[in-house]
Amino acid sequence: MSFTTGVTFGIQAMEEDVVAPYQPEHWDEIPEGLKDPEGNWFAIHSGTLGFMVNVDALDGAPVPTSWEDLLKPEYRGMVGYLDPASAFVGYVGAVAVNLAMGGDLNDFTPAIDYFNQLAENNPIVPKQTSYARVLSGEIPILLDYDFNAYRARHSDGANVEFVIPEEGSVVVPYVMSLVKDGPNPENGQQVLDFVLSDQGQAVWADAYLRPVRASAISPEAREVFLPDSEYARAEALDYPAMAAAQRSFSERYLSEVR
Repeated sequence: MSFTTGVTFGIQAMEEDVVAPYQPEHWDEIPEGLKDPEGNWFAIHSGTLGFMVNVDALDGAPVPTSWEDLLKPEYRGMVGYLDPASAFVGYVGAVAVNLAMGGDLNDFTPAIDYFNQLAENNPIVPKQTSYARVLSGEIPILLDYDFNAYRARHSDGANVEFVIPEEGSVVVPYVMSLVKDGPNPENGQQVLDFVLSDQGQAVWADAYLRPVRASAISPEAREVFLPDSEYARAEALDYPAMAAAQRSFSERYLSEVR
């Protein structure tokens, strides 16, 4: 047996000793930082945090290209981000801007300062997913994952662009593991081999999820994603440390951001 989960839950499963190490085919093509060295979990695809921009709702303003851009008066009332104290993607956005502004997982002061500056620009801060509100133009710019922007553009036909900010961003992997003491370990291993195969990786690419094996992306699917040179600005993290820092950041956000 095998299962798929977000990276923080994959790490938790490893710590609770409910998964078994396995290094599937194409193991060596998974970048460092996106897999447990022993094979207790590994990324199959990822989401990159950036700006999901409804171009038609910008009222003539240019598409923003940086975190600093979002603070400009021309984007007043246009920027949305999910509440980082209650939504995981909101927390990912906080981690991304914190690193871009010079912070680290032990010091979120740059993110707190940034959100206080952004508060002066009248942002929209919902507590739950806001995909439809971007498509309608109610939220012209949303901090969100790349796959939602690609889905909006290529499946829903919206004039949406995805931007990885110039100062940098972060990658959040979705991972798979082999269940420890499962009834059919050979079947589980075959599943894990498949999801990293060219055919398996193509399934994710067709769903606008960036496969962990860049070499497996077809020319057709590659047209959907931003160039690799853009993704180079998005970095992998110390995901256990990211998970451990979430509560303390949330407490600071709730008490310090206006």
